[in-house]
Amino acid sequence: MAVLDVVTFPHPVLKQKCSEVTRFDADLHQFLDDMAETMNEADGIGLAANQVGEALRIFLMDVPTNRGSNEKEVKTTGRIEVINPKIVGQRGEMKYEEGCLSFPGMSEFVTRAAEIDLEYQDRTGAAQKLTAKGLVAVCIQHELDHLNGITFVDRLSPFKRKIAMREYLRQNQDVIEDQARREKLKARRAQQNVG
Repeated sequence: MAVLDVVTFPHPVLKQKCSEVTRFDADLHQFLDDMAETMNEADGIGLAANQVGEALRIFLMDVPTNRGSNEKEVKTTGRIEVINPKIVGQRGEMKYEEGCLSFPGMSEFVTRAAEIDLEYQDRTGAAQKLTAKGLVAVCIQHELDHLNGITFVDRLSPFKRKIAMREYLRQNQDVIEDQARREKLKARRAQQNVG
C-alpha cells in the first residue's frame, strides 16, 4: 500500500464531476487499498477519489459511531468502500460541523439530511444498500458531493462562504502556492515526455 497525496483547494480536480467506475480489477483494488492507507495516515473519516487526484466515483469512509466504555476505545463503522454511489432516499435534517482533508484547518456548520438510503457497488462490483443516519449520513453526503464536484464550502451561504474562503486562503497560502508549483512541474515533465 502507498500513501497518496491529498490535493487541497483550489486544485481543479475538486470541482470536477467524477466518472463511473466500470472495471473492478486488481488496479482498482490497489487504488482502494492506497486510498485507505491515505485516509488513515491523514486521520480522516472519509476520502473521495478526486481528493487524491483521480476523478472516479469512489469514496471510502470509516466513521466513529460511539465511544466505548474505555475513553480510548472508539467504535467505528469499519472501512466501507463505496463505488458508483447514489442516494435513493433521504429524511429529516441536521446541522453538523464539517471539516475536509482538502481544506486543511477549516470547519463550518453545514445542513444535510439526517438519514439517507444509499445504493452503491463494492470492490467486486456487487450491488450494495446502506441506510445511514447521523454522522455516517453526513459523511456519505459530504463525500458524494466531492464526486459531483461540490465541496462543503459550496453548501454555505454566499456571505459565509466569502468569509470562510478569505480566511482559508490566508492561512494556507504557502500550501496552495506549493501545490501550484508541483502541478506546473508535473505538466512540464509530461510535456517533455511527449516530445
